[in-house]
Amino acid sequence: MDFINKTVIITGAGNGIGKGIALLYGKKGANIIAADIDEKAGAQTAKLINEQNGKAVFVKTDVRKEEDIVNLMETAHHTYGQIDILINNAGKAVFKSPFELGIEEWDDVMNTNLRSVFLGSREAAKYMRQNKDGGSIVNIASTRAIMSEPHSESYAATKGGIVAITHALAASFSQDQITVNAISPGWIETGDYSTLSKADHEQHLSGRVGRPDDIARACLYLTARENNFVTGINLVVDGGMTRKMMYLE
Repeated sequence: MDFINKTVIITGAGNGIGKGIALLYGKKGANIIAADIDEKAGAQTAKLINEQNGKAVFVKTDVRKEEDIVNLMETAHHTYGQIDILINNAGKAVFKSPFELGIEEWDDVMNTNLRSVFLGSREAAKYMRQNKDGGSIVNIASTRAIMSEPHSESYAATKGGIVAITHALAASFSQDQITVNAISPGWIETGDYSTLSKADHEQHLSGRVGRPDDIARACLYLTARENNFVTGINLVVDGGMTRKMMYLE
């Protein structure tokens, strides 16, 4: 899987899963565009990649705004000459009772998590379709698209929408050799992994809680050009939790 000089855009690259994805592509020799609304965090990710002899630039981006997405793609193309891979990772969660969740909060989650995927994919594809071998898009969904707990309506709705729009975009972009896939992470610990308990790990069939690198490696697989037979799927990366019987005895 060769990513040398491939241009990779990652939204929400300042922290957590997005940061892990950006760092791994950077180690693989890709040209990184780290996008985030948090200027300090996004710039730090780009700095880390450059300090490791990679190539990265930070572009402050509010993924809710069409003009910011357009600017992100224009900047990436101007900086590196092409766009090969887009990871739509930026997102937010609001967990409130449906009786208390305001419509403004609902709309904000929708715009941040789901509308951004449509806007980012559309604008990136305009450039990818100019490439000889197309491009790849990965949308970060969640296992909450297929399993729920109380007060997760807005988040679950966006993640379910991401899974659905993924296969629709895969169909629409197929003639341009652009693959579109989703990844649904389970519990991915982005804080201090050492604080997790034995019980935290053992509830997974894998025997451990996930890390950002687990999602980053899945992105590498789905965006490698030799794997372009894989498109329109939702890859669940959750240590087996959604396949585990969890009834209390």
